[in-house]
Amino acid sequence: MSGINESIGARAARSRALAVLRIRGRAVAVAILPAAVAVVLFAGGFFGHMTGTGWDAARAVAAVTAVVTGVAALAVAAVIARAEPALSPTVELSERSAPDLYRLVGDLAERLDVPAPSAVALTPDCDSWLEDRTHPAHSPAGRPGSRLRRSDRAPVLVIGSPFLWWMRVAELRALLAPVVAGTASAAQPDIATARRFVRGLDAAVALAARPAPGRRASVPKRLLGLPRRLALGFIGRIARLLLRSCRVHAAEMERGVAAAASERAQSVDYGLRIVAQEQVGLAYAGWDRLLTRVALPAWRMGRWPSRLDAGVVSALTELSRRDRLAEGFASRLGERPACDLLEEPGAVDEATSLLAARLFHGGPAEPGPDWSPVDWRQYPEEVVDRKWRTEAARLHHVLDASEPTAAGADDDPTLERILAHLSGPRPEAADRLAAGITAAVAREEAARTHRSGGPDTTGPDQGAAAPAAVDAPHGWGADPLPLFPLQPPRTGRDLLADHVTAMVCCAAVDTAGALPGLDWLDGPVLLLHDERCADLSSGVLALTEDGDPGPLRAWLAATGVRAEKPVRLV
Repeated sequence: MSGINESIGARAARSRALAVLRIRGRAVAVAILPAAVAVVLFAGGFFGHMTGTGWDAARAVAAVTAVVTGVAALAVAAVIARAEPALSPTVELSERSAPDLYRLVGDLAERLDVPAPSAVALTPDCDSWLEDRTHPAHSPAGRPGSRLRRSDRAPVLVIGSPFLWWMRVAELRALLAPVVAGTASAAQPDIATARRFVRGLDAAVALAARPAPGRRASVPKRLLGLPRRLALGFIGRIARLLLRSCRVHAAEMERGVAAAASERAQSVDYGLRIVAQEQVGLAYAGWDRLLTRVALPAWRMGRWPSRLDAGVVSALTELSRRDRLAEGFASRLGERPACDLLEEPGAVDEATSLLAARLFHGGPAEPGPDWSPVDWRQYPEEVVDRKWRTEAARLHHVLDASEPTAAGADDDPTLERILAHLSGPRPEAADRLAAGITAAVAREEAARTHRSGGPDTTGPDQGAAAPAAVDAPHGWGADPLPLFPLQPPRTGRDLLADHVTAMVCCAAVDTAGALPGLDWLDGPVLLLHDERCADLSSGVLALTEDGDPGPLRAWLAATGVRAEKPVRLV
């Protein structure tokens, strides 16, 4: 029954692939139709038919039309064939750096009776897929006129890096089975040709959509680029028309490919695949919380956690302790983790962590004075405490600029000064402070981007300084970074609340013996008597939104924080 279902899925995919190729054939027929008409007209004249002034004019028009149409068709075909399809930015794993992982994938392909992937790469996300990199620009041997080895024609297996650290070896094998099974469809000639055609159309559309030189470009440069932009605009319209025509067939083809791969993989660890899919959902939840709550504050401080994949294990272990639905998952940690399949897991984790910072935040490609790695043990001191004191200093700087103190008045950086400024029915006060903080943050981020050379100036050959155990990140292209921003820009009131919270935390550390801490699911936290202070946000919001200092003053009195004492700033 499995073979019958698989053949049904494969036949459906091949049928849709042929439909895509028929659309390509009709486009070619339309392109050569004027040439065919011209040949008929000239042949008629050669044999003594279709004579006269009218036929001569028709032949001239047909010849000109055929030449123009042929040139345009050749230009469109050349752009579609040569346009570089978009690739997912990944960290490449050579077989030397992960022999056990390559062996697992190869054994899996052999058991499924499918071609083995040509290579393995990691992505800092919770997903896995096959990616075709047989385009000349994507292949190591891919220079004009060179031939790819047969093994290089197989797609690359891209694996989500959190899976390697959270999943056990058997779970990863079960998870990858239906993905690896997809190489069978990739080797089918009709499907492979249809996929290349669709990717070429998509790449041509993207090429035509690239923005023209900005106003700062010189006038001669803009004028010289005008013919190229007009030509690309025409080619883009043709490519979009063809892409719309074959979109449904291409989508159905991929569904058929997925169905065929899933059916083929039924014989491999089917029961364990259910457990692995449960781990995928859990890993995604923990990874998302780790990025948004833990990594993002560090990235905004110019620091990037260098062990994100190891951190997801701690985050998910913490989640398993808090959530009864996750009971039993922590016991899995006694089994062999999939990251043991790597020769140097720490080096790979560092490379994927830097790649994640670029993808989700747009940080520089290499470490530097304003972009340095941080270990989890140093995170509370080097990120949390520094973040609080930097924001507290910015808050007082903006306050000094907006309302200079009178001569002889106390202008020490105290929490009491902030409370007095925001208290009472003066919503213009909070708005001015929020606007000043927003402007200051924007200036600092612009200056940081300028010092680093901009987040989008690094090409694939200038990728992240990955350790020697892994290859450089692949597939950056020329797209601006971040490609996948985690959160929209914060509002002025959000920034004001963050800065007031930072000031309160600084006062608590300096006057009440509190400590900066790290919660694996919630990020930076304030620890007082080794316990997390979880009731601070309501008092801060009452002050910043309503001008009511009562709840925050009550919290300060209960915790022993001295609002009148100066705090240490950076």
